[in-house]
Amino acid sequence: MDPNLTPPWRQGWEPAPPPEPKPTPGPPGNPKWVKGMKSPNPAGRPPGSTAQSKLVQRMLENADGILDVIIEKALAGDSNSASLILSRVTPSLKAVARPVEFDFDPEAPVSRQVEMVIAAIADGSVPADIGRQVIDAISNLGSMRIQEDLEARIAVLEAASGARA
Repeated sequence: MDPNLTPPWRQGWEPAPPPEPKPTPGPPGNPKWVKGMKSPNPAGRPPGSTAQSKLVQRMLENADGILDVIIEKALAGDSNSASLILSRVTPSLKAVARPVEFDFDPEAPVSRQVEMVIAAIADGSVPADIGRQVIDAISNLGSMRIQEDLEARIAVLEAASGARA
């Protein structure tokens, strides 16, 4: 096939010219105003003149009527209205883990404590998610113990070096 051969449907076709480049915008605001000049709008924007503040004002003015309508609908059996009212009046319920009991020695080394938790998970006396939380707590406690031990060792070393100086 000849690459220079143009199909009949393409005869006379020319690509569209590239779009004109957009002009680069100038600095924001009034370009004639410079810092230190008197403000061209000394009174500023009047309070409450934005669309959002006007909408909020309308909602506040009509809040009692809106609330009355929602309460009437809830009393008439509209579950969406009742749900809306209850979600604003009653606090949300939060999940609470049930207490767990298993053999645990808080004085044991950290690795032994983790083994005890894993054994409790394996025998079913502790749910896996609660066991994970307990292991995380043990890990955090172990990190704190290490930090306290290092601080005590540093204090001893500083006291010993201060006694020699």
